Amino acid sequence: MDIMRLDKYLKVSRLIKRRTVANEACDAGRIIVNGNVARASYKVKLGDIIEISMGARQLKIKVTGLNEHATKENAAEMYESVS
Repeated sequence: MDIMRLDKYLKVSRLIKRRTVANEACDAGRIIVNGNVARASYKVKLGDIIEISMGARQLKIKVTGLNEHATKENAAEMYESVS
């Protein structure tokens, strides 16, 4: 699989716990993909840079994998931290 909806990616990769919370974060403009505010329906591709602003938590990651289902152990393999 080479593309996935942003809200689903955030949930499956466990960056955000629930898909509804991911949707709300997108609607509030707290998710930026490749420098642009992204909607929940944005199609995530390998190599995309995602910035997440949730309260005091700032996270910047690079998409390295798109798995339909991920366990807690391999969810972290779907992205790498970027500073």
